[in-house]
Amino acid sequence: MLVVDDDPLNRRLLVSALHKAGHRTVEAADGEEALRVLRDVEPDVMLLDIVMPLLDGFGVLAAMKDMPTVAGTPVVMISGLEDQDAIVRCIELGADDFLPKPANVTILKARVNAGLNKKRLQDLRREQVRLVFSRFLPEAVVDQVLADGDVDSLLAARRMTGTVMFTDLRSFTTFAERHPVELVIEVLNHYLAEVGDAVLDAGGTLVAYLGDGVMSVFGAPVASDDHASRAVEVARQIIGPRLTAFNDWLRQRGIENQFEIGVGLNSGPLMSGNVGSARRLEYAAIGDTTNTAARVESLTKDYGVPLLLTQATVDQLSGATHELKFVAEVAPRGRSGTVRLWTIV
Repeated sequence: MLVVDDDPLNRRLLVSALHKAGHRTVEAADGEEALRVLRDVEPDVMLLDIVMPLLDGFGVLAAMKDMPTVAGTPVVMISGLEDQDAIVRCIELGADDFLPKPANVTILKARVNAGLNKKRLQDLRREQVRLVFSRFLPEAVVDQVLADGDVDSLLAARRMTGTVMFTDLRSFTTFAERHPVELVIEVLNHYLAEVGDAVLDAGGTLVAYLGDGVMSVFGAPVASDDHASRAVEVARQIIGPRLTAFNDWLRQRGIENQFEIGVGLNSGPLMSGNVGSARRLEYAAIGDTTNTAARVESLTKDYGVPLLLTQATVDQLSGATHELKFVAEVAPRGRSGTVRLWTIV
């Protein structure tokens, strides 16, 4: 508990009551000291006086809005003010409750317990977000979003611009038909680990495993300006050293099969967010950009190249494009317009 009050006696009474209830406390004698404490400590509940020198309770509440880690901290205002307008202003600035001085110990405990219940729900929601998004986002990205207090941006559906990547392991269905299921699962998991690590290491998002394929997106749900460049670099890794490492591992296991991988990239607008029902939610990146990326991946078989990227992705690249080679202009299945396709030499 963070107790903020410029009156030493009142602060001591509050701390004593909280200690008797089994709570740990941190104290601040004015608003400026409270903000310094909040930069280092994330309290479960804060008891905040209104009238204080240097910076009053209104100023503390206003400043907390710009401090993501504590912006949602439950705050109980404790003041000798009986001004109704002051109470309303506190609530509008984000305070959760109000108690007059001197605080009744029984009511104080009830208000603090209500604040703790709110904090527990917040922590539970944050942990739920971590568990959900750590499956397909780099943990460092999830931690940063949670630290910034921007949880809703991950959960909410919104229109974004990104690059979608589909990968497919060639001839895996035939391999699965001819080998024991235990070996098939082991090989599949090793392949998915190679592709997944490449995506996550570059800050991409693993959206779904599609049998022996993987759908990934760069630039969503966390926006980035270099989504196309990162996607192309990951594609190079997958069809290059990652594929080599995978096939080397197969040889070491005494498996004669050597696989190829097809990769399709497309950039553009998409809808990013959770989809599903109340019982099961999954992250999705949907739209024409995604559909086209899937169609482009399938065209790698027709043109005999491991990687195809659309003109939309080429236009988004921030680096040199001299390694690119034009392949064809085609109308992918399900699209009325044509798409210019490129590959990497």
